Amino acid sequence: MTREYRLPDVGEGVAEGEIVRWLVEPGDPVEEDQPIAEVETDKAMVDLPAPVDGTIRKLHAEEGEMVPVGDVVVTFDVEGEDDTDATRSTEGERDQQAEPGDGSESDTGDLPDAEPETSDGRVFASPSIRREARQAGVDIATIEGSGPGGRITAADIQQAASGGERASASAPDEPAVEEGAESASEPARSSQEEATANQQEVGSGAETESADRERTLAAPATRRAAREEGVDLNAVPAVEQRDGEAFVTAEAVREYAEAQQAAQDADAAAVGTADTGAEASGDVREPYRGVRRAIGEAMETAKFTAPHVTHHDTVDVTDLVATRERLAAEAEERGIRLTYTPFVMKAVAAALKEHPILNAQLDEEEEEIIKRGEYNLGVATDTDAGLMVPVVDDVDRKGLLELASETNELAQKARERSIDPEELRGGTFTITNVGVIGGEYATPIINHPEVAILALGAIKERPRVHEGEVVPRETLPLSLSIDHRVVDGADAARFTNRIIELLEEPSLLLLE
Repeated sequence: MTREYRLPDVGEGVAEGEIVRWLVEPGDPVEEDQPIAEVETDKAMVDLPAPVDGTIRKLHAEEGEMVPVGDVVVTFDVEGEDDTDATRSTEGERDQQAEPGDGSESDTGDLPDAEPETSDGRVFASPSIRREARQAGVDIATIEGSGPGGRITAADIQQAASGGERASASAPDEPAVEEGAESASEPARSSQEEATANQQEVGSGAETESADRERTLAAPATRRAAREEGVDLNAVPAVEQRDGEAFVTAEAVREYAEAQQAAQDADAAAVGTADTGAEASGDVREPYRGVRRAIGEAMETAKFTAPHVTHHDTVDVTDLVATRERLAAEAEERGIRLTYTPFVMKAVAAALKEHPILNAQLDEEEEEIIKRGEYNLGVATDTDAGLMVPVVDDVDRKGLLELASETNELAQKARERSIDPEELRGGTFTITNVGVIGGEYATPIINHPEVAILALGAIKERPRVHEGEVVPRETLPLSLSIDHRVVDGADAARFTNRIIELLEEPSLLLLE
């Protein structure tokens, strides 16, 4: 018999993956759990294991192709099973596909061709949702998914089947206006009253020009939609006013995001046309996806969510340099490479304990600042695939050599693309060492939802006034970016001062 194998969720919540390399080809025998492909998601590179013992009949994707989770990627020939079960999918995917006997569409081999497409060519919905849409007589391509990553949910199908508009789908989540609480206490008004008394249409949701306001009223669900779309709520043209303030709906956010995307696509097409000659001169185009795209989206979210302020300072690390040189030999005998990073991590963890506002997150939906009780430090790592941030947990509880060993191991795994996605999560503060490559000061972008990030410059001799004389001293430039919604400049200065104290006199770190 044959079995079809659908791309599973190889990371938590990923919507698609790139087939980087096939490790098998049609006709190859495979054993269960044998790696058959390397798949890159927006989190890491992972091996795709064979789900059964059998022979490769067909590969359904080319190397370099992006495949949505749930799409068939391999067909296996499996001996010793009933042929009447032909083309069924592997175990563990039963809830992700159409069931046998479910009408003509149950032929999973036809499913990919039968899928309707959105404007970007993909519809994210599980087979069971697609089946529900067919049964309800709903064109799934016309539905805007409200699930993670735009996935279509059962509620979306039900909403569409009942004839509701997408804009109304968010209404149950909008019991009150988040800003201007007095509006929420007013009795409900009819649509006519809204139109004649308190509403004032001031723009179209489809406009692409930024509204550039300073204040916008919106329900929590609308703010959530803006974050998901990567849209600044103050840039969205308002569809009405309430109490004299611009009011934006989730529908307006989505229309604005679509218009922006269309404008960007048009620009890209124009650039592509213009590049015809440039490419002939040696320009190279690369796909913007996988880890590179994930980095870009994370940076965009952080930059346009948190108002950044960067505080700069310099620390005299002459004693630290001498201390590390003494300890490095001892560490090497134990097989550990001791860099300056563990010293900085210990200093940062100690300073965070004294200034917990920098070890925090802002819960925008609940309107609460969360001061984290753990000290898990992300260490930005340069890899061939781009910037990755492995997280070292419980830094405050570990010694220098333990930190050095763990940090080195995680960085190596990141560079080899073998790191577990779990090892990239849970950070409370991030350190990035731009100085190891070169440079002094930087304006690092905060690793959202954290509220601060520290960049280290290059340690080298610079002229300093020491004991009344200008002499060469080993110095380390520091650049601390903060989320100014949560952290004030004074907090940043005090926090940096404490780090400087600890690094200038590294013996103090023994007390931490």
